[in-house]
Amino acid sequence: MTIPEIIISILIIIAGIFSLGTAIALWRAPDPLTRANLLGPTVGIVIPLLIVALLIRSWSTKGFDPNNFVRAIIAIIGVWVVASVASFYMGRTIYGVTVVDNRRY
Repeated sequence: MTIPEIIISILIIIAGIFSLGTAIALWRAPDPLTRANLLGPTVGIVIPLLIVALLIRSWSTKGFDPNNFVRAIIAIIGVWVVASVASFYMGRTIYGVTVVDNRRY
């Protein structure tokens, strides 16, 4: 194995460990609001790690391509932005459905 293949393998193993940890945490989570908040590590770390692994693979086989580099950066930033907004809306929706307001008017 070459050095880039070793780096790619390590990144994929780390991504797999994070995914497994998220799956176990989702299985043990007590309520839907906690489950919605537990998806953060998967979306915030695993997907960018996989994009970087693909980028390293592309660089090791075809050489540096600025187009792929810019697309990878845009994809990572896009995933973070979309995941943040989606997580906010999922959390607010679940919170609005599951929490009962006990105040008396």
